[in-house]
Amino acid sequence: MVGKKLSITLLVLFLFVFSFGGIFYILTKQFLFEGADVVKKEVIYEVPVGKPFPQVAQDLESLGLLKNAKAFALYARITRSIPKVKAGEYRFFTTMTPRQVMQVLTSGVSIRRVITIPEGYSVFEIAELLEQGGFAKKDEVLNLIFDQKFVRQLTGQPLSSLEGYLFPDSYQFTRYTKTEKILETMVSQFKKNFAEIQPPYPFNWTAHQVVTLASIIEKETGAEYERPVISSVFHNRIKKRMRLQTDPTVIYANALKDKKITINIKGSDLRTDHPYNTYTRAGLPPGPIANPGIEALKAAVSPEESEYLFFVSRNDGTHIFSKTYQEHNSAVDRFQRDRNARKGKSWRDLDKNK
Repeated sequence: MVGKKLSITLLVLFLFVFSFGGIFYILTKQFLFEGADVVKKEVIYEVPVGKPFPQVAQDLESLGLLKNAKAFALYARITRSIPKVKAGEYRFFTTMTPRQVMQVLTSGVSIRRVITIPEGYSVFEIAELLEQGGFAKKDEVLNLIFDQKFVRQLTGQPLSSLEGYLFPDSYQFTRYTKTEKILETMVSQFKKNFAEIQPPYPFNWTAHQVVTLASIIEKETGAEYERPVISSVFHNRIKKRMRLQTDPTVIYANALKDKKITINIKGSDLRTDHPYNTYTRAGLPPGPIANPGIEALKAAVSPEESEYLFFVSRNDGTHIFSKTYQEHNSAVDRFQRDRNARKGKSWRDLDKNK
């Protein structure tokens, strides 16, 4: 009798183990070693900070990355993976197995996105660009840019801001890259490029003054070939102790007050005294008004040889250069005072003209 009971017990135990093993095999095969779909599709998903894991699993099932969110959550608990899941923006594929999905979630390797800083952008425009791209809040960026302790830490100089030192280039950051790291990367790229600009500099300028003139050159022309000529005008005016009288410095003076760039300026703006107003102040302004590229930096120290003292826009991104005020005044009449000369034209036409 005992033997019979033992046999039945062993049979039940065998059937239980067999059944459990079969179920375990099916579950592991279905939920761990098979993707949710045989067709490969890319899925971008962001794990926000503090989001409960069961909700993350449910999101992944809704996106077609998992067959069963509850089974995935159970797997995560059994493998003690939940504490290892990191906030981030991740790239998945629908053919990934749950194990591979978990590897991505615990990697902490967010998607790297490209952001391009155009030449001549001011810090105000860069801050807006970073916010639009989802990399950082505009106010946070500007607070750091004007934080003199942070500025000195990055540049080694007691500057009022990072204006001029955020090198225009294409960068790759994740949306979880710290703002400090973003700015540090841009400054490092500036240093790398500025190393090409060897002293001695014209007029015994400091490097900061070179960057300042380069930023003005960058803002004054959209045509690459004009930069050395634009530079020559400013060099010639400085030699003759003439004021630079360049509109972009007035625009920047307004931006420092308004915390944003406003292109349109009035006659009263030209007459309003400000350290950055080169109509009321002689010489260079206290610092850069934008972030120049390498060609503008080179042009600042290597101007073209010329006798030009004036230039006026042709309304398409290029300029007419003049040696005398009379020539300049004629050019102003032709291209600026005549409304027909400006009608329908834009600096955006420059690319077409090339």
